[in-house]
Amino acid sequence: MDAQGRGRAGGTDPADQWVFDPKTGSYELRLDRPGGPGQDSGQGSPPAALTDPSSPSSPSSGRSSFVSPRGTSRAPSGAPSIGKPRASGPDARPLPGQRGGGRRGGGGGSGVLPDRRRPRPKPGKSTKKKVLMWTGGTLAFVLVGGSLGAYLIYEHLNGNLSKVDVGIDNAPVTKGPVNILLIGSDKRSGKGNEGYGDDGSVGHADTTLLFHVAEDRSNATALSIPRDMVTDIPDCTTRQDGGKTKTIPGSKGVRFNESLGQEDRDPGCTWRTVENLTGLKVSHFMMADFNAVKELSKAVGGVEVCLGKDIDDPKSHLKLSKGRHEIEGEDALAFVRTRHSVGFESDLDRIKLQQQFLSSMIRKMKSGDTFTNPKKLYDLGDAATKSLTVDTGIGSVKDLTRLAKDLSRVNLKNITFATLPVLDNPADGRVKKTVVLDKPKADPLLAMMRQDVSLTEVKAKEKKKRQEADAKQEALLKGPKAAPAAVRARVLNGSGRMGAAQEAVTWLQNVKGMPRTSNGGNAVGGQKADKTVLEFAPDQADQARRLADAMGLSADALKETRAEAGPMAEMTLTLGADFSSPGTPVSAPAAPQKAPEGIQKVEADDKNICAK
Repeated sequence: MDAQGRGRAGGTDPADQWVFDPKTGSYELRLDRPGGPGQDSGQGSPPAALTDPSSPSSPSSGRSSFVSPRGTSRAPSGAPSIGKPRASGPDARPLPGQRGGGRRGGGGGSGVLPDRRRPRPKPGKSTKKKVLMWTGGTLAFVLVGGSLGAYLIYEHLNGNLSKVDVGIDNAPVTKGPVNILLIGSDKRSGKGNEGYGDDGSVGHADTTLLFHVAEDRSNATALSIPRDMVTDIPDCTTRQDGGKTKTIPGSKGVRFNESLGQEDRDPGCTWRTVENLTGLKVSHFMMADFNAVKELSKAVGGVEVCLGKDIDDPKSHLKLSKGRHEIEGEDALAFVRTRHSVGFESDLDRIKLQQQFLSSMIRKMKSGDTFTNPKKLYDLGDAATKSLTVDTGIGSVKDLTRLAKDLSRVNLKNITFATLPVLDNPADGRVKKTVVLDKPKADPLLAMMRQDVSLTEVKAKEKKKRQEADAKQEALLKGPKAAPAAVRARVLNGSGRMGAAQEAVTWLQNVKGMPRTSNGGNAVGGQKADKTVLEFAPDQADQARRLADAMGLSADALKETRAEAGPMAEMTLTLGADFSSPGTPVSAPAAPQKAPEGIQKVEADDKNICAK
């Protein structure tokens, strides 16, 4: 950098010429400043503000000095010039003489310049200076523009989102298991949805998946629920415009897809239907329309699918040859809608295509540059938010991002797509239109999901870790039990049923002889809990065993803390949805460790699936 003037030759770091101005709160490029302290006397001395206590910008003067990015002080405007005489004193340091030895008035080496000297012309900006100035200015513009752009993008994506208040405002991320209800509506109204069947239709729950993620995020199961399955739809309360509520009566023995759209039912009605059907507590819902498939497939740059035969379906408009294809847009939508050219031409066969498509899309997003390419990331976010309707608990881009980050911890190899087992409905006779739940297969499958058992083989290390944890939990139940009268516990109600905590306390006191149990009201934050949990300290283990025995708790319901609690402290018993009534064991039967034979399932990392 320009070494023409005194104090600038050799060793001058361009970074030291960026100076912090406290008046503006930003860095400025000061090309007339010498290098920082530490230069030898032959190259110039630091400004007076760095050495002279009498300087206006010295620490004792009360005026702040500029601070360079490297932490060195710089004199602000108005400080004494380097070329002027300095106040004398014991701490004053002499200025070096000019290079070349020429001094008027015999002042060589005195450190004080004579009053009369020929003014030196100001040097013009060198090429390097100009480059640095342009670079700095451009960088500042990009940073400011980037910040503004990020804000505008955030506001834009937030504005894209549609929200429905279903009367349940769960936190975006929770520590326990997560159940996301994914609903694909066949609603025909709206941009991009026209031209598919009944124009103006309010739609149904045409495609429904319950995405269950284990508490430790080691595995996940995406359970498809057939739209034509006969089930019961419970009463549900919907929120109307203006804040009013409307309770819609339930229906018995109807198709599952009537849980949405029909009778003015909203996603909250599908939410409650799924909870009744599976015994799993839904955390959030996301609903998408036809347009979502088209736009998301474009945003990721196409999704690879495989066909075991040529398909020409005039109803879905899918026309593809046998083999592998990258599809997007209209072809992608046709692929997930077709059913008349595969298998037995049923909705169950279409579910298999949808599972293949979603598995491939997840692989594409995780393995490609979708999350590192700014344009692709924006296109994906824009397409997703435009097509999604969500609950209020995840009603912002920030909350959606938090949830996505949490769910991304699941390894792709441990994600399984499965279909809820069903049978042809005997009531249909020869014409097969609907299906009914196949309980012998469905019950163990749902039990595995409720107890976080993976449908895939998880890593050996994870398996061993879980087995060790299970053995430790079982050991907690073995050992001495305290006398019933010595049990101190506070009972919280997280079951979702009013009065459950008081019922349990009354029973424990009057039937089990535990007078030191008390009603603590609702669970923390008023949140519902899937499972009953007993929290206790190491020095309360004997009390915990007695209470667990009385309540019929299994080992996995016991949560031991690290710290000792003391003799007068209470344990905390939080009743979950698995608590039915006092005296009825809370523990559910152990789920099988292997998926039932004959269930339809697809592993997300399986690239060799071809529809036939």
